[in-house]
Amino acid sequence: MRTLATPAILTAVVISVGWLAADGASGQRASDAGGAASVRITDTSSKPLPILPRPEIVRGLYVNRWAALGDRMWELIDIAKTTEVNALVIDVKDDRGFVLYRSSVPLAREIGADTNQPMSAKRIRAVLDTMRANGIHAIARIVVAKDPLLADKKREWAVKRRKDGTPWLDANGKPWLDPHHREIWAYAGDLADEAIALGFSEAQFDYVRFPDDPRLIRQATFPLAKGRSRATVIHEQLGYLHERLRAKHVPMSIDVFGLTMSDSTDMGIGQQWEKFITQADVVQPMTYPSHYAPDTYDLHNPNAHPYAVIDNAMRDAHRRSAGIAHAARIVPWYQDFTLGPPHYDADHVRAQMQAGYDNGVRGWLLWNPGSKYTVSALRPAILSEAEERSRGKAATKTVNAMKHTGDRKVAPR
Repeated sequence: MRTLATPAILTAVVISVGWLAADGASGQRASDAGGAASVRITDTSSKPLPILPRPEIVRGLYVNRWAALGDRMWELIDIAKTTEVNALVIDVKDDRGFVLYRSSVPLAREIGADTNQPMSAKRIRAVLDTMRANGIHAIARIVVAKDPLLADKKREWAVKRRKDGTPWLDANGKPWLDPHHREIWAYAGDLADEAIALGFSEAQFDYVRFPDDPRLIRQATFPLAKGRSRATVIHEQLGYLHERLRAKHVPMSIDVFGLTMSDSTDMGIGQQWEKFITQADVVQPMTYPSHYAPDTYDLHNPNAHPYAVIDNAMRDAHRRSAGIAHAARIVPWYQDFTLGPPHYDADHVRAQMQAGYDNGVRGWLLWNPGSKYTVSALRPAILSEAEERSRGKAATKTVNAMKHTGDRKVAPR
């Protein structure tokens, strides 16, 4: 069950945290140059709010930047108030490099990361205070290596082309940051510190990897590698962030590819299970069935078998983590969107959840790029572990069909 904020915490919530921005900035683009000086910004760490404990079981929804800025934010809070959802993952820095609100982090100010329709100080305060008052765990999502804004402004930190030393560009023509540079991880850590001072109680780092592009091997150069594998680089950089967050007694979570649970390599992106599983408090594999290649887990179309995909992935994850001291807790991302056949509905969402429950994984996060969720897939409250397992086995013929029939070839494990 959700734990409501205590009177002492509620009192602390209404105290100013020393962070002030122009309330009229929301919906307008502020000046990148001299005009920004009129916005008063002070150190957010001067009067930090108390860190609320992380719920034992976290069940959350992703909130994109535009949802956070609009009325959708309040609708998502209402969903969390009336269902088993007890957490919201809010874009603090998205994969375009934009920060949600006016920032006191010098680098964010320098590159104008906080000038694209920033959320006003009054609104971020209202959002976080409302979440705290209702026992909703606030998670700050901070994208690390996929930051075209920073990569363009600080080209010395971008992935370079071997041919001429110019920034390497992905399939969308955008530059990526080179994960070897500690500066980009320090920037993510600084943004996390700021978010925590504002009232977020967990920092979630996404795109903690090298670009997922086969051209990288033949086109890019990494002079700072010094013989280290990409998996080792990611291991070391995550360790740096983990130490920073540990000193603040704040949980740190990381998003990783779903296939990391089953693939023994780092897939060229630097994410290898045994290398990162001890470098965070929570690991969140993106186990979207639509993202698995045909014939993965002997499934011709994995997207049509959400239960089987999650079941296989969780079994592999447990096997990989067995015997590793201080292995992170696993809280998978599940798919609440349609990408190819079939059309995803409540049964498909519940099938993923049930596969997790049947493997002892009770927490989850739902991803929908538009932050629009299938509310009918959610229960009014979190049940006991025994109830979740028994209800799943007794109530969902659809889950059983997804588990046992179709094009799955049953192979010995």
